[in-house]
Amino acid sequence: MNTSSGRHRRHDDSERHDADPPVLPPGTEDVLAPASEHDTGEAAAAPGGARHAAPPRSRPSPWNRRRDRVAAALITVVVLVAGVLVWAFSDQRATSHELADPPAALPPAPASVPASLQEIWQAESPATPVPVSEDSSVVTGSGGEVTGRDPLTGDVRWRYARDLELCTVAGAWSRALAVYHKDTGCSEVTQLDPSTGRRTAQRNGDAELNTRLVSDGGHVTTTGKHLLNTWRNDLVKSLEYGEVFPKVNPEKQPREGCTYGTVAAGAGEVGVIEDCPGEQNARLTVLKAAGEEADEPEEVFSTVLPDPSAWLVAMSGDTVAVALPQRRQLALYGSKGEQLAAYPLDVPAADLQRAPDGGVVPTAKGADNIYWFTGSSTVALSRKDLTPQWTLDGTRGPGAMFAGQYVVPIEGGLAVVDEGTGSTVRTVGVDRHGYRGQVQLASAGPVLLEQRGGTLVALR
Repeated sequence: MNTSSGRHRRHDDSERHDADPPVLPPGTEDVLAPASEHDTGEAAAAPGGARHAAPPRSRPSPWNRRRDRVAAALITVVVLVAGVLVWAFSDQRATSHELADPPAALPPAPASVPASLQEIWQAESPATPVPVSEDSSVVTGSGGEVTGRDPLTGDVRWRYARDLELCTVAGAWSRALAVYHKDTGCSEVTQLDPSTGRRTAQRNGDAELNTRLVSDGGHVTTTGKHLLNTWRNDLVKSLEYGEVFPKVNPEKQPREGCTYGTVAAGAGEVGVIEDCPGEQNARLTVLKAAGEEADEPEEVFSTVLPDPSAWLVAMSGDTVAVALPQRRQLALYGSKGEQLAAYPLDVPAADLQRAPDGGVVPTAKGADNIYWFTGSSTVALSRKDLTPQWTLDGTRGPGAMFAGQYVVPIEGGLAVVDEGTGSTVRTVGVDRHGYRGQVQLASAGPVLLEQRGGTLVALR
């Protein structure tokens, strides 16, 4: 007879089926063990499901322990401190940059050079070898600061300053180029919009100390004794010539051990005077400003000159003008390095005994001629073929175009000169307050600019 009361009877532990999972003491469950088919949510919810099945538990976080939280906090502190240190010693931290709105258009230049000119402002600018006038602004450089000024008042409109010393400042592509001294050379190059001061490009270069910038309108080249660098208008390097470091491809340079003298540029080409081991005379080399590869210079020609010393004066079209001091001649060379002609130089011997500063012969472009300042005279060379046209003695610089006329600095003022004949049309007095050195000219609308050593002076 079945005497069961109908209630479910508790099973004794000995009566548990072998398939049932072991019941562990609380807190000792193996949370990593795979669940059996009897432990699924559906089984637990089914009628008659195992009453002793433990509810599913999540794996405890490995960061709940105190030592883990301390480690995470230390890592966070280290990252924050490192970020602060990087910022504190970064170039950005050491740069001050103040921008300006684009300026109003300048008044036009007068129809002719005025009968009198007075100083309207001046500023220290030892980093500009020649006045920099670009897009209704005059750019000056001193210490580590580049400033954009109003040509009419000299007021500073924008400034860009770093904790580095300026090597040089020049104008190219309607931009201002500022080269800074860092480590052992002039390796920091910044391109600025002259209207607003906005930075438009930047790169690290390898220019040497005392470098100057030479432009042909399309490219800019740094001068140096052992290395020349050429950049296009976005500051991408298009040529490196000389002692390139590190020497990844040592066989790509055509000659080794040469030192460089004067540099000039024209029509997509860069020219340089070289002094090479084993050669008694100077060498003239002309290179493409942008060849197939920047680190593999492409020579247009290279030829040994008849003198041990030489200065590269100018390049125009397919012609290169070279001064030969010992012969006291100006020699012209063609596109294959052949000598086309040689002309006597009627200038004082002292003018040909001192090499030009910074590897650049002082020149300026006029409407008809290129003007070369020898040290005491200005020589006019035809822009067409660089043949000498005339020489004006007693000058203080190469001159410039202003108000539609060619003007050249002389003792006590300026001479307005006929480009075709070299005759003086008239003179204009300028008080330079005892300054007797070289004067470089440029213009900005109705303002004539004079670079007198490390000072820029505006006249109107």
